[in-house]
Parts: sequence; structure tokens; C-alpha cells
Amino acid sequence: MAVLNSFEITEFEVRNDELWMNGEINSKTLDQFNEVMEANPDITTLVEEVVPGSLDDETMIELAYEVRQRGLNTRLISNSAIDSGGVDLFLAGVERTMEDGAHIGVHSWSDGFTDAAEFPRDAPEHEANRKYIEDMLGDDEFYWFTIYAAPADDIHPMTNDEIVEYGLLTAPIE
Repeated sequence: MAVLNSFEITEFEVRNDELWMNGEINSKTLDQFNEVMEANPDITTLVEEVVPGSLDDETMIELAYEVRQRGLNTRLISNSAIDSGGVDLFLAGVERTMEDGAHIGVHSWSDGFTDAAEFPRDAPEHEANRKYIEDMLGDDEFYWFTIYAAPADDIHPMTNDEIVEYGLLTAPIE
């Protein structure tokens, strides 16, 4: 894991006013993102194509708050596949849109020994992730859904109805 955090494994590509993203989020991703944004200040939208998750959750949360602070939108195309931390990053968009066919997968986080669902609901271990979801969506219901949807070593592919129910999008599925 530490080795994967020492290389740039996230790929960014500028396409007009969109920044296309592929790969896992690691400790280098925030610096990569900021460098691209400084060189391309007209970017309005982050398009996540295939983002299977995060190797560094602290960096993912910092990156997500940066996306929101910059006022960027997030978008999924029909063949997008985002899981775990990739989903958390998607929530940072001011406007969040998705084409039909995109995959959004969620699961519980783990501290390496215990899944989030095993901690009592009022445990302090929930606070950082719970608060992040509340900051992005206005409430924490999606957080609680994710930790019970699947264990940390599995993925629950969300249905379109679940995506709408938990407010992941700001516009209807295209």
C-alpha cells in the first residue's frame, strides 16, 4: 500500500472545460489535481471515468473539499465506474450529473480490523466520514446507507432508485 502511495497513479486529462480522471486516489492525487487546475483555470467539471477508490482517505477528503471550494461540477458518463472513495469524490460536485449506465459502488470502510458497521452509531470513528457526507449532501443518511450496504471487502452496486433516493445527483439521470 505504501508503495502505491509514492507514485502518481491517478491520470488527469483536460478536454475543453472538463478534467477527466481515471485511477485510484492516492497521496499524490491532490497535488496532481492542483497543478492541473492552476494551469487550466477555466475547468468547470470533473468527469470521473474509472475511479475504483482511494488508497489515502485523508487525501481524498482534502481533494473533495478542494473540488467543492473551486465550485466544480462532477459528471459521470455512461461507462463511468466509480467505487468507494471515487463515489465520495463525486459528491463534492456543486452540480452532480450522471448518464444512464454509470456504475456507482459503495461499501463500509474499515480500519484494517473492524468494519464501520461494527462500531456503535455514536462512535467517534464515524465522525470524519459522516461529517464529510453531511457537508456535501446536507445530511448523513447516505453515509449510514453505505456502511451497511456491503462489508469493506465487497461492493454494493447502487440502483438508479438508490442514487436518486440518497440525493447523489442534482439533476435527473440522463
